[in-house]
Amino acid sequence: MVGQTRSKLRGAASEPSHFLRSTQSRRRRRATGSGERELEKEPKEEVKRPELPLRTRRGNLTRGARKYSPQRIRNLKTQNCVPVEMVRRTDLLNDRFPFLSSLLEQLSDKAQLLQRRQVSGKGAFGIAAFVAILHWVHLITLFENDRHFSHLSALEREMTFRTEMGLYYSYFKTIVEAPSFLQGLWMIMNDRLTEYPLVINTVKRFHLYPEVILAFCYRTFVGIMNLFGLETKTCWNVTRIEPLNEVQSCEGLGDPACFYVGVIFILNGIMMGLFFMYGAYLSGTQLGGIITVLCYFFNHGEATRVMWTPPLRESFSYPFLVLQMYILTVILRTTNNSRRHFIALCLSNVAFMLPWQFAQFILFTQIASLFPMYVVGYIEPNKFQKIIHANMISVLLCFVFMFGNPMYLSSYYSSSLIITLVIILKRNKIQRFGVSELHFWVIQGSAWFFGTIILKFLTSKILGVSDHIRLSDLIAARILRYTDFDTLIYTCAPEFDFMETATPVRYSKTLLLPIVVVITYVIFKKAFRDILCVLCANTYLRKQLLEHGEIIFHTLQLFAFTPLAILIMRLKLFLTPHMCVMASLICSRRLFGWIFCRVRFMPVILSLVTVMSIQGYANLHNQWSIIGEFNNLPQEELIQWIKYNTRPDAVFAGAMPTMASVKLSTLHPIVNHPHYEDADLRPGCSMLEIWDVEDPSNSANPPLCSVLLKDARPYFTTVFQNSMYRVLKVN
Repeated sequence: MVGQTRSKLRGAASEPSHFLRSTQSRRRRRATGSGERELEKEPKEEVKRPELPLRTRRGNLTRGARKYSPQRIRNLKTQNCVPVEMVRRTDLLNDRFPFLSSLLEQLSDKAQLLQRRQVSGKGAFGIAAFVAILHWVHLITLFENDRHFSHLSALEREMTFRTEMGLYYSYFKTIVEAPSFLQGLWMIMNDRLTEYPLVINTVKRFHLYPEVILAFCYRTFVGIMNLFGLETKTCWNVTRIEPLNEVQSCEGLGDPACFYVGVIFILNGIMMGLFFMYGAYLSGTQLGGIITVLCYFFNHGEATRVMWTPPLRESFSYPFLVLQMYILTVILRTTNNSRRHFIALCLSNVAFMLPWQFAQFILFTQIASLFPMYVVGYIEPNKFQKIIHANMISVLLCFVFMFGNPMYLSSYYSSSLIITLVIILKRNKIQRFGVSELHFWVIQGSAWFFGTIILKFLTSKILGVSDHIRLSDLIAARILRYTDFDTLIYTCAPEFDFMETATPVRYSKTLLLPIVVVITYVIFKKAFRDILCVLCANTYLRKQLLEHGEIIFHTLQLFAFTPLAILIMRLKLFLTPHMCVMASLICSRRLFGWIFCRVRFMPVILSLVTVMSIQGYANLHNQWSIIGEFNNLPQEELIQWIKYNTRPDAVFAGAMPTMASVKLSTLHPIVNHPHYEDADLRPGCSMLEIWDVEDPSNSANPPLCSVLLKDARPYFTTVFQNSMYRVLKVN
């Protein structure tokens, strides 16, 4: 039994805070570096060119149009506007500040060009690749600055993966170190170490497909490099400050930990390029995609925590939700969808659901957003039915891939899909009763709502699913103020608390919240007018609804993500990026074309970006200034003692975060672990108050751990102790 003694050193050994981190001295390694040469370019003399007519083809400018002077007459025929002549800069600005004047003109010209450009073309993919690389560099920089990961030993790197992160990484390590990939896969599918003495399929229990795939890629990569005799890593001797001894640290993709976190950061870097394409497609201009990327960077601390906690399930899962929503946006906007669109939707659903147990509830909110659009008329019935079929196939695929895990068939998501399909098929029969349009909407909405709840309850009872804590249970506990052992063991963590009151303030300082509020108001006003027209049975206007379906969907999805993030702070992961995507619509001519006719829109956009960048740069600077270095000497002593002073079959129990590190670094069997979803496995939590809820009759008695730390005799014997940990042996 491993217990933690309470002392002043406890805070120093705990996981470093991700908001306030102390500055520590860097380690020294035996290596040399080279500086970078500075290159200077002479500014080119600006040459005025004669104005040429602009010709458009499929919404794109001709190749030479980007080089023309911004001081030209722009012909805006699309919005029935009169030609507007761009006013030249004042002579005073040109004379005294020629560089600033030239820079402003170039920025305005580039912004105008991006605003006119559509998503297609090599330029869009080039920008997407650039922002993907930029985000990748940003993530690895923050991660390295926070932990000095490149100078840590293999053991220290494993200790940085605390709580459930260490548990996930341990299965990647098991497959990597096994004699073969298949043998390693068999070991984690017949695991005897995680819940001793039980034998469990950890792939099914913990959603470990990311670790399985990464381990396969790692073994393949190392095997190919070894075949050609190429080095995959470089090792150093790192001198640590007293009283720590010298350790070896390896860098490169040949190191398992570096490969693991490197792939995660590459995946999330690609996600940023996808965000650009997503925002550009939704708004109709490349400038909208750039607005999305800037908003994400300026609110980076509110949008993701992958740079602090790479192994968490959301790090693997969320990028595929971005892809899924992008594909769904294409389906909603396109009139004639091909089969490949729905196949891509199905596969992205599977990639989103397999790594994360909470993914199904997010997809449930998506169906809840699409169904009222179908009822009103924003989605064609045939198209909506195909979307439901693609979602149902993805659920069945996940059910098969997860070895028949009944959770996929007993969720709100799967129940809503079945009820939605039934309503679609019975729609014509309901219309035969001759009810009014409004009553018809109410009937369908009521049938969907109550049908989903009843079917979910029945499937859970029939399949006997009670092991998993669902996101819906946590939300209900928040709203109804209901607490029990299962909900408290989650909500004791700060990331499951209510949203901080400072979060909306931070959104407002970067103008993200005001911009989204304005966009939402315009969309809501337009949707309200459309619905009134539909109630008036205007067939032409009903057909016109189909042109704005994807914008309404994103607005409804925003309404779904907002209360979730307010109730559970961790779910800002969904709200903040979605707000960034919505912000791209500030450049949409479909929504704000009437403004284009009255004001010079580009100066307005540049002014917004300028104001956003003031606080945005401050936020980025705060992230870049986080400098730390991981060290946990008490835990390192504990793990080293277990590895060299205990039998291989010695079984350990204790605090759940510590058990994850013991299982990862020593490969000893453990009794409990930080993954709480299994009902039979909840023996304790770091907060003793939770046990008072589970066992109120003994709430007045002192905790057993406190009694044992004072005197463990006669049932236990203390065999190891340091400033943080104490190991008790059962007599």
